[in-house]
Amino acid sequence: MDITVGTKAPAKTKAKTKAKPKKKGMDSDTKTLTTIMVGLGAVAVMIFGGVGAFTYFSQPEKPKRTIVTKTATPDGTKTPNASAATSQTSPSKATLALNAPARDAYRAYEGRRSTFNPDTAFEPGEVVIAEPPRGFEDRIRPSGYRVMEHVNLGNLGISVVRVSTPPGMSVADAIRQLATLLPGVTVDANHHYEESAATPGANPREMAGWEKLSPSCGTGLVLGQIDSGVDTTHPALNGQNIAYKAFTKPGRKPGPSDHGTSVAAMLVGKSDWGGLLPGAQLYAANMFELNEKGKKVGSSVGLMKAIDWLSAKNVHAVNLSIAGGDNKVVRKAFDVAKKSGLLLIAAVGNWGRADKPAYPAAYDHVVAVTATKGTELIYSHANQGDYVDFAAPGVGIKTALPGGGAKPQSGTSFATPYITAMAAILSKAGKTPDAASLRKALSRATNDLGAPGKDTVFGFGYVKARPACK
Repeated sequence: MDITVGTKAPAKTKAKTKAKPKKKGMDSDTKTLTTIMVGLGAVAVMIFGGVGAFTYFSQPEKPKRTIVTKTATPDGTKTPNASAATSQTSPSKATLALNAPARDAYRAYEGRRSTFNPDTAFEPGEVVIAEPPRGFEDRIRPSGYRVMEHVNLGNLGISVVRVSTPPGMSVADAIRQLATLLPGVTVDANHHYEESAATPGANPREMAGWEKLSPSCGTGLVLGQIDSGVDTTHPALNGQNIAYKAFTKPGRKPGPSDHGTSVAAMLVGKSDWGGLLPGAQLYAANMFELNEKGKKVGSSVGLMKAIDWLSAKNVHAVNLSIAGGDNKVVRKAFDVAKKSGLLLIAAVGNWGRADKPAYPAAYDHVVAVTATKGTELIYSHANQGDYVDFAAPGVGIKTALPGGGAKPQSGTSFATPYITAMAAILSKAGKTPDAASLRKALSRATNDLGAPGKDTVFGFGYVKARPACK
């Protein structure tokens, strides 16, 4: 029996929404288990000795909370100062229904909202061009452009060049002029991306009820990660199956390995550190570097190089705990990556905005993950929009730090690995070869929060599925 997923109301008419009360009788988790076991039960047989199908942890039916979403003004725009999501239930009462780790997360400091602006975050004095035609240098050189780097994305079959702009010309003006000099060619800025984390905890396994999974959970799976550097000597990662490579601009050094270490430890860290799939292999790509001012930045070119590298590694799912703007050249590379079979899972970002989608999460063939505080409250800094697909724990997660330490952190970055882990399991079993099939499978294993059906805050809802590892 399939579960029909409703559609959200248009933004103009949607102001305050309440989740519908559950009908008496068979509870939602029982319905979900019945449905999923029919469709996915064969996975347990297909993945012998490693990870199997999903099992579902039953939770008592909890009262739904009223979710206040951003309201629409008469002209249809979002009110800039509206609350992203709040609860009508008082915090003291709301925490009573949560287990200890989730209750601690509920009370955790969520960190400061990101001030990242994707419209203005890019490398000054340069642009990127995809698939430049033969002889293009002769056509642009008289106007003052110079080629800085040829980037051959051989696995994706795409060539990209970094080009310096004429002295005194803005990047926006250069893009407009190049559109005239090279008609029909894709040109854009070399946009920056940020890590989707906020420093404010519970062990990642405990946070989602995964603490009883075996220490070898994930055996046979291959994961990809595009993030910052990874400290493979950290006790959580030392001895784990990790291949690491940095993709930086010539002359620049890789950025610090704080965020990447945290995400990698969540994905494949040892079980006593809360690693979700300790038995899996991880290909970790670093797209972040230090610019001439010593600031850590992640560029479009670094992201494309990382995608190209992973496309040849036969990974079952790629974790992208990053967020930035919509770059036309990157979009072209991601379109090719989709055709090559990469299953991409990305964070929706922590800008607290409903008017500005974060990429790559907002691409149609990328599954977008938001973060919850506990199991039913939205992370207050999470972005919102039609592109949001699923929610997972993301507040007060105890994460590894370079040098051997750990601290609680919050952000959509730390919700994404939960969905990446489940995506990899289903991908290996041949059940979810693309984003659309993954959405269909996981949407049957969610606790529908917010507006009934898929909405702009929680997507399909909080995913209750977890691996069954032997």
